[in-house]
Amino acid sequence: MIARTWRGWASAATANDYQHHYETEVAEHLQHVPGFCGARLLRHHDGDEVMFTSITFFTSTEDVRTFAGEDPEQAVVEETARRTLTRWDERVTHHDVTVDLPR
Repeated sequence: MIARTWRGWASAATANDYQHHYETEVAEHLQHVPGFCGARLLRHHDGDEVMFTSITFFTSTEDVRTFAGEDPEQAVVEETARRTLTRWDERVTHHDVTVDLPR
Protein backbone atom coordinates (compact mmCIF):
# COMPACT_ATOMS: atom_id res chain seq x y z
CA MET A 1 0.00 0.00 0.00
CA ILE A 2 1.16 3.55 -0.77
CA ALA A 3 0.51 6.54 1.52
CA ARG A 4 0.38 9.93 -0.22
CA THR A 5 1.03 12.84 2.15
CA TRP A 6 0.33 16.53 1.50
CA ARG A 7 -0.05 19.69 3.62
CA GLY A 8 -2.06 22.87 3.22
CA TRP A 9 -2.65 25.86 5.50
CA ALA A 10 -5.81 27.90 6.00
CA SER A 11 -6.68 30.92 8.06
CA ALA A 12 -8.79 30.26 11.14
CA ALA A 13 -11.68 31.93 9.26
CA THR A 14 -11.59 29.47 6.32
CA ALA A 15 -10.31 26.27 7.99
CA ASN A 16 -13.79 24.82 8.44
CA ASP A 17 -14.54 25.55 4.78
CA TYR A 18 -11.49 23.53 3.71
CA GLN A 19 -12.42 20.67 6.01
CA HIS A 20 -15.95 20.63 4.57
CA HIS A 21 -14.52 20.58 1.02
CA TYR A 22 -12.36 17.58 1.95
CA GLU A 23 -15.25 15.72 3.59
CA THR A 24 -17.55 16.24 0.61
CA GLU A 25 -15.94 16.96 -2.78
CA VAL A 26 -12.58 15.29 -2.18
CA ALA A 27 -14.21 12.26 -0.55
CA GLU A 28 -16.67 11.87 -3.42
CA HIS A 29 -13.92 12.07 -6.05
CA LEU A 30 -11.63 9.61 -4.26
CA GLN A 31 -14.39 7.01 -3.98
CA HIS A 32 -14.25 6.65 -7.78
CA VAL A 33 -10.45 6.28 -8.08
CA PRO A 34 -9.38 2.67 -8.67
CA GLY A 35 -7.14 1.40 -5.88
CA PHE A 36 -8.18 4.07 -3.36
CA CYS A 37 -7.94 2.51 0.13
CA GLY A 38 -8.92 5.36 2.45
CA ALA A 39 -7.83 8.77 3.68
CA ARG A 40 -7.18 10.75 6.82
CA LEU A 41 -7.23 14.52 7.28
CA LEU A 42 -5.20 15.80 10.22
CA ARG A 43 -5.77 19.27 11.65
CA HIS A 44 -3.21 21.24 13.69
CA HIS A 45 -3.33 24.84 14.94
CA ASP A 46 -0.14 26.46 13.62
CA GLY A 47 0.09 30.00 14.97
CA ASP A 48 -2.54 32.12 13.25
CA GLU A 49 -3.23 29.38 10.72
CA VAL A 50 -4.53 25.84 10.69
CA MET A 51 -2.31 23.24 9.06
CA PHE A 52 -4.03 20.31 7.39
CA THR A 53 -2.18 17.11 6.56
CA SER A 54 -3.91 14.82 4.11
CA ILE A 55 -2.86 11.19 3.96
CA THR A 56 -4.48 9.16 1.21
CA PHE A 57 -3.88 5.46 0.71
CA PHE A 58 -3.69 3.62 -2.60
CA THR A 59 -3.06 0.01 -3.51
CA SER A 60 -0.17 0.78 -5.89
CA THR A 61 1.92 3.45 -7.57
CA GLU A 62 -0.15 2.91 -10.74
CA ASP A 63 -3.29 3.79 -8.78
CA VAL A 64 -1.59 6.98 -7.52
CA ARG A 65 -0.90 7.91 -11.16
CA THR A 66 -4.57 7.36 -11.99
CA PHE A 67 -5.40 9.95 -9.35
CA ALA A 68 -2.50 12.40 -9.80
CA GLY A 69 -1.47 12.04 -13.43
CA GLU A 70 1.92 11.48 -15.04
CA ASP A 71 3.78 13.47 -12.35
CA PRO A 72 2.54 11.74 -9.19
CA GLU A 73 4.53 14.05 -6.88
CA GLN A 74 2.61 17.08 -8.18
CA ALA A 75 -0.04 18.15 -5.67
CA VAL A 76 -3.65 17.99 -6.82
CA VAL A 77 -5.30 21.13 -5.39
CA GLU A 78 -8.74 21.91 -6.78
CA GLU A 79 -9.93 25.48 -7.26
CA THR A 80 -12.36 25.21 -4.33
CA ALA A 81 -9.45 24.27 -2.05
CA ARG A 82 -7.28 27.08 -3.43
CA ARG A 83 -9.95 29.60 -2.39
CA THR A 84 -9.91 28.38 1.23
CA LEU A 85 -6.17 27.79 1.71
CA THR A 86 -3.51 30.46 2.23
CA ARG A 87 -0.71 28.18 1.00
CA TRP A 88 0.02 24.54 0.29
CA ASP A 89 2.76 22.12 -0.64
CA GLU A 90 3.20 22.00 -4.40
CA ARG A 91 4.78 18.56 -4.11
CA VAL A 92 3.63 15.53 -2.16
CA THR A 93 5.51 12.61 -0.67
CA HIS A 94 4.79 8.93 -1.11
CA HIS A 95 5.61 6.25 1.41
CA ASP A 96 5.36 2.48 1.38
CA VAL A 97 3.12 1.40 4.24
CA THR A 98 5.22 -1.21 6.02
CA VAL A 99 3.12 -1.65 9.19
CA ASP A 100 -0.64 -1.19 9.41
CA LEU A 101 -1.81 -1.83 12.97
CA PRO A 102 -5.51 -2.58 13.39
CA ARG A 103 -7.38 -1.33 16.46
